[in-house]
Amino acid sequence: MRPPRLGTGLSVLVLTAVACIPVAQADPPADPPATPPSAADVRHAQDRAAAAGDEVVAVRRRLADAAAELDAATIRAGRAAEAWNGARWTARLARDAQRRATADAASAEQTLAVHKEAFRDALITAQGMGLDLSVVDVLVDAEGIDALLEESSANEHVQALFDQRREEYVASSAAAASAADTATAAAVEADRALAEARAARDEARAAARHAAIVTARIEGRRTRLVRRLARLQGVSVAVARAHQAAVDAEAAAEAAADAKAAEEARHGQDDGKSSKTVDPADPADPADPAPAPGDGAEAAIAFARAQLGEPYEWGAAGPSAWDCSGLVAKAWAAGGKELPHYSVAQYEQSTPITRDQLRPGDLVFWAEGGPDSIFHVALYVGGGQIVHAPRTGRPVSEESIDYWRTPDFFARP
Repeated sequence: MRPPRLGTGLSVLVLTAVACIPVAQADPPADPPATPPSAADVRHAQDRAAAAGDEVVAVRRRLADAAAELDAATIRAGRAAEAWNGARWTARLARDAQRRATADAASAEQTLAVHKEAFRDALITAQGMGLDLSVVDVLVDAEGIDALLEESSANEHVQALFDQRREEYVASSAAAASAADTATAAAVEADRALAEARAARDEARAAARHAAIVTARIEGRRTRLVRRLARLQGVSVAVARAHQAAVDAEAAAEAAADAKAAEEARHGQDDGKSSKTVDPADPADPADPAPAPGDGAEAAIAFARAQLGEPYEWGAAGPSAWDCSGLVAKAWAAGGKELPHYSVAQYEQSTPITRDQLRPGDLVFWAEGGPDSIFHVALYVGGGQIVHAPRTGRPVSEESIDYWRTPDFFARP
């Protein structure tokens, strides 16, 4: 008997059951090994990296060029502003001299009038005749005056008195004429100084406008360059800006170190050893010595710091805007010492010192040569910091003494 044939449905069930029985899974095939870059690929990547590095260098160079351009504009504006301050100061001195000369001339005229009347009285006594003051000038120079006296009956006492009065009159007349000439010359000098001050004012105004334009343009360029630098380095703009600031600070620190080394070399002893001459009264440690009690430095510093954040304005000396020498002058006025609103004169009227001798309240100067080329001044507040009115576009600030160029001169009011 044949066994019964399995139906189609049963076959499907069997196959389905068999299919549902778990079986071991094979591992998926591994990824094919990466194809190593070709020499061309390596060269291309290296070229891209080199190009990016070159562009970073180029951007940094352009940033340095922008800083140099801003620096030049700042110096020009500072020189022009201080030239105006100097011209104003000179004009003020000339006006004061004119006033004194005019007063001296008036006093000499009064003295002349007194001696003229005394001389007339002496003539009257000697000649026994009445004389009007208007003829005294004629008589004193007349060839016949001696003849008049010889014919007079004046005794020796009258003659001596007459001679004395005549000498007084002649001397006072010469003094009055000289004083009048001096007053005239002083007036001419005052007018000249005023004209120069006006010309310096116009030049300072033009330089300040130019500096403002350059500042705005340079700041915009720097912003664009820093953004480009951030993209090239794959960092945020804030990081790129901070890094660039660090680069600038490092350059300033190197310049300051070079300047200090040069100054120490200038003050070196003949044996080549480090040379600093130390005053026995100076502290042994390098910390800033405290201001002398009652010298006004603390009040000057407090005043300067109270102006932090107020705007720079060329020629300004407060109450809410400042230029560099105006801020220093008013700060030290608060400290009880009068300084001109002119950085060159501030140096000339102070005691020169070295950087190593700086203490709070001293003055720090920048120049392009000797002291007569000073164009910027700041107030040293200790700890390597200064307070100053930097330039157009930057308010009164407290920052490192080496924030910019290395200072050239130092002085104590």
